[in-house]
Amino acid sequence: MFLFSFQTKTRMKVNSTQVVYFTLNAYLDTSSFTCFFFMIVLILYVLIVGCNVLLIVVICVNRTLHEPMYMFLCSLFVNELYGSTGLFPFLLIQLLSDVHTISAPLCFLQIFCLHSYASIEFTNLAVMSYDRYLAICRPLQYNTLMTMKKVAVLIAASLAFSISGVMITTSLSFSLQLCGNIINKVYCNNYSIVTLACSDTTVNNVYGLTGTSVSVLLPVVLIIYTYMRILKVCFSGSKQTRQKAVSTCTPHLASLLNYTFGSCFEVIQSRFNMTRVPNVVRIFLSLYFLTCQPLLNPLMYGLHLSKIRSLWKKLFRNKWR
Repeated sequence: MFLFSFQTKTRMKVNSTQVVYFTLNAYLDTSSFTCFFFMIVLILYVLIVGCNVLLIVVICVNRTLHEPMYMFLCSLFVNELYGSTGLFPFLLIQLLSDVHTISAPLCFLQIFCLHSYASIEFTNLAVMSYDRYLAICRPLQYNTLMTMKKVAVLIAASLAFSISGVMITTSLSFSLQLCGNIINKVYCNNYSIVTLACSDTTVNNVYGLTGTSVSVLLPVVLIIYTYMRILKVCFSGSKQTRQKAVSTCTPHLASLLNYTFGSCFEVIQSRFNMTRVPNVVRIFLSLYFLTCQPLLNPLMYGLHLSKIRSLWKKLFRNKWR
């Protein structure tokens, strides 16, 4: 990093555009087990890519799955690929490296990828809950209210909403003046960059709080509202209605809870002093929502939804004939 000396020996300020690299300080010394950890991460990444790509292909190829719910699922699986690709290749390179550094442009690119993945995940889950609400609470009007054109608009709107918000966040962080280049994590995140700033971060903090509230609280409020309506219908409806609600909503609720808990772990770790927590635990918690969610979703939806499960069985029967 280039340090500019001024006449007074005060605390030096370095513009973030002039930072050549960042050092990731959370990696453990695993020289004896480098190959083992590399293989574990590689296998996990291959499983994530394989499961998500396979389900995307199954949904796209089979016309019986060209329904709103499965289109939203396809969007969710694409986002899992996007988020995991923003993390895993980088992790694999870092595991084989003796010096854990990342260039400034790549660091900000990773920030954009991971934060946009996180935001898109929440909006995707909110849109899916709205779809389930219409299917269960207004079944006779469902085909009129949830057309394929509306599906495309909802997916595009969720992408535009999430990406535009993260672009502003990343731009604000990029313009900060920094006093250091050491990030106490295994990957780049926005809050770590803000904590390195020498300049005033009021705008970053206000926008970060507002942006997080909008991108997280709004989807969560929509999800809570839709599930309250779904539960009301389930308690007053027939046994068939309850079975339909359970079969379609269980994987969605499991995905939502898993992702919410993982995100909360990351927020708590970023905002509070976690020095007393073992480094291994901190690394696991910071990677949880970026690794478990992309693997859990395709496995859960692929095994739980009857239409996808029947296509899996048919595929394997044809294969072994």
